[in-house]
Amino acid sequence: MLHAALAFACLLPAWATAQALDPARSRIEFELETRWGQTITGHFPRYDGEVVVLPDGRHEVRIRLATTSVEVEGSRRYTRFARGERFLDAEHHPWVEFRSDPYAGELVRSGGPLYGTLSMHGVSRREAFMLEPSDCARPARDCDVVAQGRVLRTNYGVESWRWALTDDVNFRLRVRLQAPAP
Repeated sequence: MLHAALAFACLLPAWATAQALDPARSRIEFELETRWGQTITGHFPRYDGEVVVLPDGRHEVRIRLATTSVEVEGSRRYTRFARGERFLDAEHHPWVEFRSDPYAGELVRSGGPLYGTLSMHGVSRREAFMLEPSDCARPARDCDVVAQGRVLRTNYGVESWRWALTDDVNFRLRVRLQAPAP
């Protein structure tokens, strides 16, 4: 009996299933404002992400954004700056990571706050991203799941250019899942 119970306990983590984000139909962007009112928009073209269905039925999102690939739209100079030592410092901090708290799957349909831990520039902090209510019956399959979140870059040790850039970094994610394997 003890042997059977131990075997069952070892199988529990295997019940968790994961589905990868679809890079062809997903986009992860950010915006910063200059002190003169200009909006600087960029995106992360390279990332890893998945939604894990936990054994208890709740879900968890795990996303890693490659800082070495960050691009600022329309400016090679701003792209170099964003990747550089005085901002994201991609050489020493190659990933921005978010891991959500477990949540009920209904959240992607109804919308609301998605809480979790954001790690950037060697600092991890609790943050919340707001999910918009879904436009379809099968979010992430038939329509985008849209999330937004505002973080303060100085909370993560990104303090350069304070005279030129506001502290807020606004993230916007439009994500879809890859089709399940047949």
